[in-house]
Amino acid sequence: MRRIKTRFIAPCHDEAVVMRYLFDCAAIAITLTASSTSTLAQTYPVKPLRIIAAQSAGGVTDMLARTLAQKFNESWKQPAVVENRPGAGGAIGTEVAAKSAPDGYTLLLSSAGPIVINQYLYPSLAYDPLRDLQPIAFIASSPLILVTHPSVPARSVRELIALARAKPDKLSYGSGGSGSPPHLTAELFKTTTGVRMVHVPYKGSAPSVLALVAGQVDLSFSTVVITLPQIKAGRLHALAVTSPKRSRVVPDLPTMEEAGVAGFESQQWFGLFAPAGLAQDIVSKIYAETTRVIQSPQIRDRLANEGGEPDTLTPDQFAAFIRRDAARWAKVVKDSGATAD
Repeated sequence: MRRIKTRFIAPCHDEAVVMRYLFDCAAIAITLTASSTSTLAQTYPVKPLRIIAAQSAGGVTDMLARTLAQKFNESWKQPAVVENRPGAGGAIGTEVAAKSAPDGYTLLLSSAGPIVINQYLYPSLAYDPLRDLQPIAFIASSPLILVTHPSVPARSVRELIALARAKPDKLSYGSGGSGSPPHLTAELFKTTTGVRMVHVPYKGSAPSVLALVAGQVDLSFSTVVITLPQIKAGRLHALAVTSPKRSRVVPDLPTMEEAGVAGFESQQWFGLFAPAGLAQDIVSKIYAETTRVIQSPQIRDRLANEGGEPDTLTPDQFAAFIRRDAARWAKVVKDSGATAD
C-alpha cells in the first residue's frame, strides 16, 4: 500500500502571533460585512416594494401611503404598491408587516393606534409594536378639536369644565368607538380635570359627529377634517385643539394648555415602519427619501388640507417618541378601563 505523506504543523507557542492572526481575521470579517451592507444599501431597491396601510382606502393613512409609493417609484424606478389591510383597529395589517422579512421591501404606514394604543386595549396581540417594528420616519401629526353642540352653555374650556363639575354625569360625549383616539382623549380630559361625563360610542368618527350636530350628545373630541365644515357652518362650537401648539388650519383656536388644562396633549400621528432587523444603511436611505418627500411644498399643502402638520424625526428620535407616547396611553387606558370594541 502506498503511504500518504502528511505534513505536520507544529503548534504555535507564541501567544502574540496567535492573537495577531485572530485580530487580522476579525478585521477582515468586519470589513467584508461592512462592504456587503454598504453595497446592499447602494443597490436598494432592486425589486418592487409594498407599503401596507393598516386602515381602509380613502383615509389619511391611505393617502400618505399612496403619496410615498408614487414618489418612491419616481426616485428609485421600482414599483411601490400600497396594500390596504384594515381590521381590528389596524392590528391585522400591522401584524402582516411585523412578520415580514426585514429586507426593506415591506414597509408599514401606520397611525398611532396600532403602535401605541392597541397593545393596551386588546388582551393579546400577535406582535409587539415596540419590539417587532423598526421606526423609520415620523411623517405628520394631526390634532383633535374639542367641539360642543351650540346648546351647551359653555364658550370656553374653563366654562365647560365648570359646567361638568357642577353637573356630574350630565354631559355626554360621543366617539368613534370604545378605545378610539377620540374616546381616549376624552378620558384623558376627564382624568386631567376631574370631571365626570357619559361616553356614547358610535361606529366611526363620522357618525359620532353627526350625532353631535343632531344634539344627541353634548361634545366630542374629533378630527379637523370631519369637524371643520360643521364649525364653519355654525352647527358646532369649537373650544380648543389638543396639540401642543396651535394648528395652521384653525390658528385662532387655543391649545388645551392655553385654554387652562396644563400638560394636556393628544395627537393622531402617522409614521413609516419596517420589520425589526432591517439593515441600518437601508433604514437611513428610506428615511432620507421619506423626509425629502414630506418636506416638499406640494405634500405640505396637501397635509394641511387634511389638518395634518408635517414633521421630521430621525429614526432614533421617533423610537424615543413612541416609547413616551405608549407610556402615556397605557395609563389612560388603565385609568379609563377602556377595551376594544
